[in-house]
Parts: sequence; C-alpha cells; structure tokens
Amino acid sequence: MIRAIVAASLPLALAACGKAAPESDDPATADQTSAAPAKAVAEASTAAAGETPAAFLQCKTCHAVEPGEHGIGPSLAGVHGSKAAAAAGYNFSSAMKASGLTWDDASLDRYLENPMATVPGSKMAYAGLKDPAKRAEMIAYLKTL
Repeated sequence: MIRAIVAASLPLALAACGKAAPESDDPATADQTSAAPAKAVAEASTAAAGETPAAFLQCKTCHAVEPGEHGIGPSLAGVHGSKAAAAAGYNFSSAMKASGLTWDDASLDRYLENPMATVPGSKMAYAGLKDPAKRAEMIAYLKTL
C-alpha cells in the first residue's frame, strides 16, 4: 500500500521541480519581490565564488562536477564554453549530438529553462528551472567548474 502511494506521488513531485512559486498580492511579501534583483546578484556572486547554489541539489542527482565522472547525466566539469555532447566517455543522445549548441550563457539559460523544448529528444528528463535568478546563479556556478 505504501509503495503504491509513493509511486503515485512521485510523478507529481517531479513535475513540481523547478516551478516558480505563485505570485502574491499580499503586502507582507511585496518587499521580498522588490528585493529579488538584488538577491539574484548576490546569489550569482556567491555561485561565482565557487559555492554550490541550492538549486544545484536537484542536478546532483544525475550530474557530477568532477571531470570524467558521469552518472545518469554527463559530468558538468568544464561545461561552460564547451560544445554540446563533447564530454568524453558519456553516451549522449543523437538529439544532443546534432544540436550544434555551444554552452554559453544564452544557450545554458535557454536549456536550463526548458531542456526538452531546447533539445527535443534529449535524454534529460527535467521540467526546467523557471526562475531567471536561479538560472543566472546556476550559470555563474557552472562557469566555475
């Protein structure tokens, strides 16, 4: 019985990954919204300093940051500035190999927001990171790897 409940709830939990919190008209949260740009800059600075952003915890399920250490997904070491499907020793999908992408800020931002739309047919089963500030933080972190 417990297995059935867990199995039924897993797709819902995975579907929620990376979704932004709903906006609120509550004045108590208005200050948090107006502080978002400053917070994003601070978080990107933290990531650029080599600290692992909180959003990366989802990524660690499939990706390693050590060169050549692949998991379900390829190692992300040296990914920024590299060609898509270039990590040696990982079996990339045909779609990723044919994508022609180079992982710069713009392509990483687009891919992290919606991987399946950016490279249809890729293996990455992730709904995407919808929050632009968290994507900026993630890209800053990937540049340090």
